[in-house]
This record gives sequence, C-alpha cells and structure tokens, in this order.
Amino acid sequence: MRIDVLTLFPELFPGPLGGSIVGRAVRQDLVEINAVDIRSFAKDSRGTVDEKPYGGGPGMLMIPDVLTEAIESVRQPGTLVVLTSPRGEVFNQKIAAEFAKLDHLVLVSGHYEGVDQRVIDLAVDREISLGDFVMSSGNIAAMAIADAVIRLLPGALGDDESSVEESHSMGLLEYPQYTRPVEFRGCRVPEVLLSGDHGRIAEFRKSEAEKVTRERRPDLWKKYLQTEMKEV
Repeated sequence: MRIDVLTLFPELFPGPLGGSIVGRAVRQDLVEINAVDIRSFAKDSRGTVDEKPYGGGPGMLMIPDVLTEAIESVRQPGTLVVLTSPRGEVFNQKIAAEFAKLDHLVLVSGHYEGVDQRVIDLAVDREISLGDFVMSSGNIAAMAIADAVIRLLPGALGDDESSVEESHSMGLLEYPQYTRPVEFRGCRVPEVLLSGDHGRIAEFRKSEAEKVTRERRPDLWKKYLQTEMKEV
C-alpha cells in the first residue's frame, strides 16, 4: 500500500508513523508513506497557498489551483483522495478497514479556515473527521487515520487475529483484559479466565464487552442492538 500525505508541514512526518507497529510495517515494505509539500506547488516566490474568502468572514482558505495540482501530482487510477475536515463523516473502524483494502490512499491535511469548495468538488473523494472538535490543522488527523489503516494491513500486527477482537471491530468496545500476577493489591483475575474453558471464556468476554459498551457508549450500544435484531 502507498499513502501520500499532502501537508504544509512535511517536516512533521513520519513522526509517530516512523515507530512501533507502523514503523515496522514500513520497514517490511507493507506500506510506503510519503509527505508531499503543498507549498511547493505555489505560483509565486512567497509560496502563497491561502487567500481571504469571498463574501468576508474570519480566517483564510487554501486556494484551489495550488491544492488541486498537488493532489493531481500523486493521483493515479484507483486512488482515493481524503480530506481531513471537521465537517466530514466521522472516522471509525469500519472506514479504516475499508481504506486498508486500497492500493493508494491520499490524505490531504486541511489547514487554515478550510479549503476552496472547488477543490473538494473536483479533486476530493471523501471528507473525514476524527470527531466533533476542531484542530489547528489536519496533520494529526492524517497521522491517526494512517495509523488505524496501516495496522490492519495483513502482516502489520504479526498476529492478524489481534485486530479481530479489539474495540469497535465487532461493534462493541473491547472487554477487560488481565495478565500475571493472578492477584494484585487484593484484586484477582476473574476465575473464568483461569478455567481453560474456552466456551465460558468467550461468553464472559462478550458479556463484559456488552456491559462496557452499554455503560460508556450508549450510541454504539444502540447501533449494536439494531444490528443484532437484523441478524436474528
């Protein structure tokens, strides 16, 4: 897989993407990550990439010709171009899994007050948000999306089963987990996990995942129940 990140701050990359699981995936040639400097496509010696919005209003907008040409410089047949944007659809594990099937993903890091709408109409396939909040730029969002996608690539985790039972993969938050010692400061590992009975362990974990989701994320719990009802 190849991921191109279009940004005004290429020096921020690879950053966290150069270490841990993602860094190992890069070293194993499972993925290639490139930072593309949007400013290198500017039309003047000052490197202008933004202008005031027509109609007035606060902030600046990224101008269309510079950003569109930056996107077109990396776009290929089959490429998906994603703009990080507070007004985009909220990123989740399902979208991460969808992106992980791609050969080429382009992440455009939004900046300033936004981008000229014509860029979105002409060159962007999807707008993605990390949640209902605003950040100073889309660079961290692009890193988060890339991380979530890369770890789902076959071989990235070492044990591909690891991604199956984690939070959000089955529509639930992950169940509580325990390791050695059996007792720590008066708190014991639940006996069922020591039983060796895989059937009971699976039932316990599902029950705990449902409990955690119901208590902490009523929105996810509602969606989970709706999905369960459809499958019955």
